[in-house]
Amino acid sequence: MAKPGKTGIARILKATQYSWQGLRAAWKHEASFRQELILVIVGVPLAFWFAENKFELLWLILPLFILVIAELVNSALEAVVDRIGHEYHELSGRAKDIGSAIVLVSILLLVTIWSIVLYYHVAF
Repeated sequence: MAKPGKTGIARILKATQYSWQGLRAAWKHEASFRQELILVIVGVPLAFWFAENKFELLWLILPLFILVIAELVNSALEAVVDRIGHEYHELSGRAKDIGSAIVLVSILLLVTIWSIVLYYHVAF
């Protein structure tokens, strides 16, 4: 059974509004999100400059956005855990650590891909 509420284009518009609210909240409350978004703003033009073909361009841009997605997931996890309570709990700590690991793996992916592409530009 479907949840009651808006349908069709009205639902899409409302969902878009919620998404923008989430992005604004992340910008306002999360310094890491702001830093990573600035990295995207700098990285995308650099990707266009470095890339020799559309596949290289995709490989350079994709991990930038994966990093932003990872940070949004991490921020959402932290917000939910903090909403539950600030006292230490093993599961809360584990959830926050795993969220942080998602961001770290995304950063490692980004560094690896950019390093490989740039290496081949310099070496060959």
